[in-house]
Amino acid sequence: MRIEITLAKATPLPAGALEALTQEFTTRIDKQFDDPQVQVRYAGANGISVMGGSKEDKELITTILQETWESADDWFDPQ
Repeated sequence: MRIEITLAKATPLPAGALEALTQEFTTRIDKQFDDPQVQVRYAGANGISVMGGSKEDKELITTILQETWESADDWFDPQ
């Protein structure tokens, strides 16, 4: 399964946040799916694509992404 998350480049994150989000999200996704490939990058708009998964998989992945984003205070330390 391949998961691609795009974040609007018009609203950049603090330095190191993109990498930290990728790492934390990948850790959480690895607990639910076998060998997912995760890519988080800037693009023209926010979005999520799930290739090789079902509609239910995408819904679960979207929920995990939302939980990851909302808990950023727990895993991101902008030094």
